[in-house]
Amino acid sequence: MKPSNSIYVWFGVWITLLTVNVRGLEPTQYRRLSVKDYRDKMKAGWIGQMAGVTLGAPTEFKYKDRIIPENEMPKWQPRLINDAFEQDDLYVEMTFLRTMEQHGLDCSIRQAGIDFANSGYNLACANNAGRENLRMGIAPPDSGHPQFNKCPNDIDYQIEADYSGLIAPGLPNVAIAMGEKFGRLMNYGDGIYAGQFMGAMYAEAFFKKDIVKVIEAGLMAIPAESQHAEMVRDVLKWSKEIPTWEECWKRCQEKYRKDPEYLKASTGLDGIDCKINAAYVLMGLLYGKGDLDQTIIIACRCGLDSDCNPSSAGGVIFTTFGFSKLPDRFTKDLNEKSFFSNTAYNVPGLLDVCEKLARQAIVKEGGRIEKDTKGEEIFVIPVKPAKPSKLELSWAPGPIAESKFTAAEMDQITVPGSAVALKKDVHKLAPGWTIANCGTEMEPGLRDGELGRKNVLITHPLDKATACVLSRMADIPAGKKTTLKLTVGHHRGGEWDLLVKADARELLRKAVGEATAPNDWLDVSVDLSKYQGKSILLELYNQPAGEWCWEGGYWAGISIDTE
Repeated sequence: MKPSNSIYVWFGVWITLLTVNVRGLEPTQYRRLSVKDYRDKMKAGWIGQMAGVTLGAPTEFKYKDRIIPENEMPKWQPRLINDAFEQDDLYVEMTFLRTMEQHGLDCSIRQAGIDFANSGYNLACANNAGRENLRMGIAPPDSGHPQFNKCPNDIDYQIEADYSGLIAPGLPNVAIAMGEKFGRLMNYGDGIYAGQFMGAMYAEAFFKKDIVKVIEAGLMAIPAESQHAEMVRDVLKWSKEIPTWEECWKRCQEKYRKDPEYLKASTGLDGIDCKINAAYVLMGLLYGKGDLDQTIIIACRCGLDSDCNPSSAGGVIFTTFGFSKLPDRFTKDLNEKSFFSNTAYNVPGLLDVCEKLARQAIVKEGGRIEKDTKGEEIFVIPVKPAKPSKLELSWAPGPIAESKFTAAEMDQITVPGSAVALKKDVHKLAPGWTIANCGTEMEPGLRDGELGRKNVLITHPLDKATACVLSRMADIPAGKKTTLKLTVGHHRGGEWDLLVKADARELLRKAVGEATAPNDWLDVSVDLSKYQGKSILLELYNQPAGEWCWEGGYWAGISIDTE
């Protein structure tokens, strides 16, 4: 007796149900990558970054809005690879790896912020703004929000996001999640998407050599309506229409360097915006046509951030090759025992921590680690569509999260210049006084010497509308003359207004600058005798004086004297 057709139908349904992803009701597909091949390609990704950044280092921001002439390009030398150990292009992103190594792949964004705040290396642009916000107690994600950070679309997270794809082979959603955690320390909107795009390209580079497909995979990981995605689509399209990268460069300049619509939330014409620099990365990848040297050289010759861009392009294209297939001019002089500046990693240590995190990421995403018949470990990686972050516009941002570090969290941020360190510095100069709304410019804190005086406290207004305030409660004794005595100074190129208040009543307002303190310092006395027998709130304001230039307050003495 033959089974009925309905039996075949139900059998097929049953088989299908056994092979679907329960959450998405889609067939689960996997890609397989041996751990050996993973390490080989991941190592190549780091070497590509190292090669690109060291080749381009002598040209960084020396060629703004002009192509670097071919005869002015540095020439690659195998020994240059070791110069990368001192490059911020690499060691900043290793701070993020260290956080995850110590606190796990699922570490909190607040822990990421604390660790980044405690980093001791020099930073600029969005990185510096975000870190200073963190040190002052503005916790992520607000540390990267445009209300507190004036550089939201800067290139910073883009140049630090390589790690996010190198620990996530074939897993774009891990790279996206990394952007939501580490990218928000310093960026917002396109600034975050730039890094997520970069990370997703690396993730795909483990499986594809076709660079267009790698770029398309990155594009799928960011909001389609974003300007960054528009730029990626433009460069992909133009590279098919325009035969030379130099002509494509001109097209990019017209739209992404000259059109004000694409410079919103950009820090002027300094050339640090993520879109134009990412366009240069893409031109290197697309017009390099798989040639390692040409990919790096073209990305560099486009100018602006001409060490970071070839580093990103080099990292992606080198990943598609794998370390074992790289020409020895990039590898033969590599000193694997050297440690990257400001990190706990040399090359073997870096590879080990990336593998450790990749294992966690694969399992977390529903993959597994198997062994083949020879006992070799294989990553079995689920294929999942990218789920981009929500669309945000840096020039029209959403509300802040009202995120502040707790007192216990602030106690963990101990580097010079942090709120905790500043509080201690104030106490050293003037016990009993506290500080609020201190900005980060001019490196506030207690200095051993300044303008001929020892132990000088530097403060700075938070912004043009917000004074830095030193304050304390003071008990004014009865029957005695009490005087607040201050010795204040100014930067030789600046001026600020000193305000003294008692219980919110203004007692003194005086400019501190060249006209009032021609020898840098000014002694000020304020009689407090009218408050005899009372406890009052004293406040000293470091107020902006109009011109936003060297507004820092210099304090060599703060005392309350009685006679």
